[in-house]
Amino acid sequence: MKKQFLEAGKIVNTHGVMGEIKIQPWCDSPDVLLEFDILYLSPEEPVKVQKAYVHKNCVIMRLEGIGSYEAADALKNRILYLDREDVALPEDLVFIQDILGFSVFDCRIGQTIGTLHEVNQNAGHDLYVIRREGKPDALIPACKPFLKGIDMDAGVITVETIEGLVE
Repeated sequence: MKKQFLEAGKIVNTHGVMGEIKIQPWCDSPDVLLEFDILYLSPEEPVKVQKAYVHKNCVIMRLEGIGSYEAADALKNRILYLDREDVALPEDLVFIQDILGFSVFDCRIGQTIGTLHEVNQNAGHDLYVIRREGKPDALIPACKPFLKGIDMDAGVITVETIEGLVE
């Protein structure tokens, strides 16, 4: 089941003395967080974004009702969420949180090789970290020609590896 509220980033620090917060974004780009007027500290705690800008790969944000250093400091280490309904994804993109735990089927060898455990976004392109029973994790680039498709209904990611990548 898809989560209604998706983790967007973590409040890692304060910024200045007027209640601004510094957010480590968990999105493809810090700019994604600039598009939202409302974020959530929990599903029951919406917060209105008054101001947001990117600074050194983080997002500096002022939230309504947070007007002092002390109020901002109290939010440190909290997770910010976004509502799935507020996001328009292109057809060929998925939320990472929706595919974690999916089975990974390798059409080259004709079998399931494990489950998607993590997506590493630090390289030039995403890397799928595949958890395999009794074997070390496998890393598979999440791009063509390796990634063949994602079946959201079946919970299966189809890849085509090259010899030596998962053996």
